[in-house]
Amino acid sequence: MTSPMTSPMTGPELHALVERLYPICRSITGDGVRATLEIIGEHVPLKITEVPTGTQVLDWTVPTEWNIRDAYVRDATGRRVIDFRESNLHVVGYSVPVSGTYTLEELRPRLHTLPEQPDLIPYRTSYYAETWGFCLRQETLDAMDDGPYEVLIDSTLRHGSLTIAEHVVPGQIEDEIVISCHTCHPSLANDNLAGIAVAVGLARRLERPRHTCRFLFMPGTIGAITWLALNRDRVDRIAHGLTLACAGDPGRLTYKRSRRGDAGIDRAVTHVLKDRPHDVVPFSPYGYDERQFCSPGFNLPFGSLTRTPYAGYPEYHTSGDNPEFVTPAALADTLETLWQVTRVLEGDRTLLNLSPYGEPQLGRRGLYGSLGGRSDTKQAQLAMLWVLNLSDGEHSLLDIARRADLPFMAVEEAARALQDAGLVKELA
Repeated sequence: MTSPMTSPMTGPELHALVERLYPICRSITGDGVRATLEIIGEHVPLKITEVPTGTQVLDWTVPTEWNIRDAYVRDATGRRVIDFRESNLHVVGYSVPVSGTYTLEELRPRLHTLPEQPDLIPYRTSYYAETWGFCLRQETLDAMDDGPYEVLIDSTLRHGSLTIAEHVVPGQIEDEIVISCHTCHPSLANDNLAGIAVAVGLARRLERPRHTCRFLFMPGTIGAITWLALNRDRVDRIAHGLTLACAGDPGRLTYKRSRRGDAGIDRAVTHVLKDRPHDVVPFSPYGYDERQFCSPGFNLPFGSLTRTPYAGYPEYHTSGDNPEFVTPAALADTLETLWQVTRVLEGDRTLLNLSPYGEPQLGRRGLYGSLGGRSDTKQAQLAMLWVLNLSDGEHSLLDIARRADLPFMAVEEAARALQDAGLVKELA
């Protein structure tokens, strides 16, 4: 699945990608998304699809495209009290253009703060209702006088397009592993950019996989709905899917099961996580884009992998979700976990014992001798015996690893040795 020449991205390299993407103002459409994809395209080749405004996609319509150049609230001295150039979170996403003079009393309904976190800027959007507003620190609002204030939002809402990008690593079979991450958040390092960085890291590590591996970089909700609408005739190729988000905070890993609850992706992820600090939660129709792939009409085998889940950490959807909150070690750990999951999905297969009556003599085939002197001799022997016993055409290697409580790689290695010795064969 990978060659010795493939150099995995390190934690610091993943973090550097987060830092580079962080300043860009992204939304569900617009040039910020394209600038983000241009940088991703330096690491992996991308196929870009532009879907025009007004396109009907399932029960939704692709919205107008939003772009913003500048925004501020300026006091009588000319000082920018609220400045888009300082943080793109200062403007409510999809704000319509504004130019005028307002008192503080007139502005208050359009100013959003976090009184319980007075030093942080909240993240707010208004994608589908034409309005405008600013987000600011509570301590900034507390220091503002009655005004008047000069207000500018230099934005446009025009007929344009929604941008989706895909990176595909061709496999030996058409069945697909799909990794989805969202590109719609502005400067939020964990909820958005960490998932993008880990997806890029995995994509760069894959080479000649068995499954075709598809990576989707698209805005949340409307992006997944649009992709599904454009690909309804081929979604049955998705054998395993995973939405990736909040991938870089120092919390423990969390896996949210697919709607099916016991799909291959559910069994693979939970098996990999069993030796790591983690949480497993049931499916719910609230969250990231797994809920679109798991909607009842599609019911695809799609789970979600995060560290601390959405809304589960104080920095969530605030200016506190910055590159300092994301750690290279956590990014590397998420990538390694995802890599192990991919190895399980790639290596899982069903075998048939060709000598099922009694235990075959392993010694004269050199199988026991090949295990001598290993530090994991007992584990390797157990794996071999379990593979022989459960290779009845009904249990896959993952089933065997779970039943035996053994690492999947130990079971796969035993299966290869037994297959080379002519004791088992792979079923189609």
